[in-house]
Amino acid sequence: MPSQKGEIAAGTSAYVALLRGINVGGKNMLPMKDLAAIFSKARCTAVETYIQSGNVVFRADPKVAAGIPAVITKAISARSKMSIPVVVRSAAELRRVVKNNSFVQRGMDVDKLHVAFLAGAPTAAAVAALDAKRSPPDEFVVRGAEIYLHCPNGYGRTKLSNAYFDSKLDTVSTVRNWRTVLKLLELSGG
Repeated sequence: MPSQKGEIAAGTSAYVALLRGINVGGKNMLPMKDLAAIFSKARCTAVETYIQSGNVVFRADPKVAAGIPAVITKAISARSKMSIPVVVRSAAELRRVVKNNSFVQRGMDVDKLHVAFLAGAPTAAAVAALDAKRSPPDEFVVRGAEIYLHCPNGYGRTKLSNAYFDSKLDTVSTVRNWRTVLKLLELSGG
């Protein structure tokens, strides 16, 4: 559920932060109201969380937004000793992600689609070295700093995991299902 929505400050832009590996119960517990407060303290405004798995829509000056991954990771670590990767996309970047999904363009079942958001764009050589047959019938397409995934048997059964992509592409990834991506775009004003 949304929380901590505040005023929109002049000169700010909309962003989405995607945190990997947090939830509100069990391992890596971090209540969303606490997460929203961490973002507010980091000079973000209009902070809103979506579902209980580390999706934060916020507004910030572009210079502030550029530092958010490091600032939020450090703040969470200081609070709870968890090391949580954070990936940020602007509303415009998220719009581009939605527009460029070739699986949607091919008419694939949206309930079987996911996007892995990467902290940085991988090299062409690293992408070329990925094993397209690692997890049949699953498919993936790398475009810039995103990996579009089609997992007909569900994401929980694929071998195309964060660990696989992180190790092969030398970056950090976090995955969202397609419906969550669309909702985050809507919440960010895209």
